[in-house]
Amino acid sequence: MDRLEIIGDVRLEGTVQVAGAKNAALPLLAAGLLSGQSLTLSNVPDVADVHTMAALLRGLGAEVREGPPGVLAISSGSLTNTEATYDIVRKMRASFLVLGPLVARLGEAHISLPGGCAIGTRPVDFHLAAIERLGARVDISGGVIHVDASRGLIGTRIVLPLPSVGATHTAMMAATGAAGETQIVNCARDPEVVDLAHCLNAMGAKIEGAGTHSILVQGGNSWRDARHEIIPDRIEAGTYLMAAAITGGRIEVTGGRLEHLAAVCQVLDEVGVTIFPSDRGLVASRDGPLRSVDLATEAFPGFPTDLQAQYMALMCVADGTAIIREGVFENRFMHVPELLRFGADIRHRGATAIVRGAKRLEGARVMATDLRASACLVLAGLAAKGRTTISRVYHLDRGYEDMERKLKRCGAQIERVSEP
Repeated sequence: MDRLEIIGDVRLEGTVQVAGAKNAALPLLAAGLLSGQSLTLSNVPDVADVHTMAALLRGLGAEVREGPPGVLAISSGSLTNTEATYDIVRKMRASFLVLGPLVARLGEAHISLPGGCAIGTRPVDFHLAAIERLGARVDISGGVIHVDASRGLIGTRIVLPLPSVGATHTAMMAATGAAGETQIVNCARDPEVVDLAHCLNAMGAKIEGAGTHSILVQGGNSWRDARHEIIPDRIEAGTYLMAAAITGGRIEVTGGRLEHLAAVCQVLDEVGVTIFPSDRGLVASRDGPLRSVDLATEAFPGFPTDLQAQYMALMCVADGTAIIREGVFENRFMHVPELLRFGADIRHRGATAIVRGAKRLEGARVMATDLRASACLVLAGLAAKGRTTISRVYHLDRGYEDMERKLKRCGAQIERVSEP
């Protein structure tokens, strides 16, 4: 099991290239099951979750071929299986995204209830309700969800209780196999939803409205071979913007898009970080002190929950007191006990944390509990005086491509150590 060793209190300066978005790549890989034609994806991030999804597709009978770095080609002309087993699904909740394509393509699916990061209840009810609205029958027994759409899917109006990104992906992909028109209301507006719609249209689907609260999907597609480039990872970009901020440095984040990070950049500006666009992305720099600013996570275009932990690390060294409210996942404060090991002053109850900053962090031995908490601990280690050791960094590898190498290029003293 690997660990990271960091000598902190070093100003970072340099350029970081953002990889393709993990949260876009996973539904795009699942979409490769829809058509039976070839789908070639570029700018695919080299992260553990992508490898897990590729293994799942292969287990279903699809061919997933690796090309040059960052390129995967999916061919699913002869799917042989409609069951996503527990051994795969327990590793990653996003495995559930194969539900929509399997039902649309083959009329059935058998998927184990999902696992993944323990950051709070993330029910699959919305996914299943959308599938049922399209005419499928759903049964859950023995920890496995069985879906039968052998009578065919019929276009309808689907109203999501919340703008769930995953449920929007599932509804959109399933609706491509339904007869007639489907309207998805109160859908997520995230860039990853828009990216999936662009890819599906390139494959031959007919989808309008992605990026708004209402998406229209026309059934009766003429599928074709397609190529699609995955958008840059906005969460990775936001993490490196905060790395510049917490170390008082200057980092150009190549591939960062202001339109994907407007809420994040606005908050960082209030905190005292200068952010401006460059020809290649975004630049973040800080010369003066950090100011504490209250924050509440929200659905896009609000501040993303996937950057809440990293922001909390930033507030640990800011002047004043910040109140952070988690509005998406109720249990996304598992990084708090680990930040306390650095000497941070944080109190939390329920979905609210109070962070008293301006304290100097001291290096510590800490343990990653989930993907974004891992990044939070790296940021804290970069700012802390002395040595920090982060164990269980396999969480980090699920969503960040070669983070230690990118940070080292900006001057960080960080090493990965492999343990027997």
